[in-house]
Amino acid sequence: MNRLKKMLLYLLLIIVLLALGAWLFMQTAVFGANASGNRLARIQKSKNYRDGSFQNVDPTDVMRRGASYIDLMMDNLRKPADVTPTYQIPTVKTDLAALPGSGTSVVWFGHSSYLVKSEGITLLIDPVLSGYASPVSFFGKAFPGTNAYTAADMPRIDVLVLTHDHYDHLDYETLVALRDRVTRVVAPLGVGAHLERWGYDPTRITELDWTEDVTISEGFSFTAVPARHFSGRGFARGGSLWAAYVVDINAQRIFLGGDSGYGPHFKAIGEQYGPFDLAMLECGQYGRDWPSIHMFPNEVAQAARDLHTKVLLPVHWAKFALALHPWREPINQLTQAITPADSFALTTPRIGEPVILQQQLPNSRWWEGIGN
Repeated sequence: MNRLKKMLLYLLLIIVLLALGAWLFMQTAVFGANASGNRLARIQKSKNYRDGSFQNVDPTDVMRRGASYIDLMMDNLRKPADVTPTYQIPTVKTDLAALPGSGTSVVWFGHSSYLVKSEGITLLIDPVLSGYASPVSFFGKAFPGTNAYTAADMPRIDVLVLTHDHYDHLDYETLVALRDRVTRVVAPLGVGAHLERWGYDPTRITELDWTEDVTISEGFSFTAVPARHFSGRGFARGGSLWAAYVVDINAQRIFLGGDSGYGPHFKAIGEQYGPFDLAMLECGQYGRDWPSIHMFPNEVAQAARDLHTKVLLPVHWAKFALALHPWREPINQLTQAITPADSFALTTPRIGEPVILQQQLPNSRWWEGIGN
């Protein structure tokens, strides 16, 4: 009996030490910070904040009702071999400081990170340039060849734009490295708490609720609009907001989609703010068991129609495997979903290849010419 008691005591001690280690790890800087003080008071006044967390416009489950976690684990064991490529993804190394000073250029860095330069104004959206999309470097690693750009390659940033606080959009290592090169930050409500912990001057951070806007300079403004998603860097969800943005810049209107499942909000945004000259929409990391928080490729095409955009740039693919589909499936299915009747152009640049509006758009099917 004494031996059994000792074993149970040791087991209990191990559990306590593991729990303490996990708690201490989650206090580290990579997890950011929860909103408090005036920031929390503002969050609690938001009409989109109820029952202790932000809510979507339409009822949205992160996992579909009836989803089986056992089936999900089995699906992970049976996932296709080509979820992650074993070969190098081709990239283009562009001198970002030498982009044209006139017109509007976009350079995509894979997944949902990209830079927009318009008439000398530089925006950087959701930069994840550390080579991984998680709180630890050994999980969520970038595909071979896709980590061609790092924080050191970025020019001076006039506005850093953040859509929400998930690790594949809000990267601690990248944001700390960029801190002294960022003039201003635009983010959804609550996200500024992470940035302040990471050393950002709070006077440089503008947080927006849905439908709120901020004018940066004459002819240059941001309006936060709804997306259908969720937030959180730990166990709790919804402590900060997630958003898409309508950007008016130099007489052009651009839609920065962030992460969003499909819903009627796209049509509402298109009717109120469209047409758009360019829309960046997520296309990838969808799954049967989370159909409401990421779009399937055919829904991406419909969202582009709803927004009345002239050009569609699909993002959220080709760098990280955060779902169970083959890495090329999203772009293949999207190209099949677009019909000759569609009034928008699809651009498919390689990572690092500039897209210049009102010029010939990159549209090669580069993903077909690599691997097996």
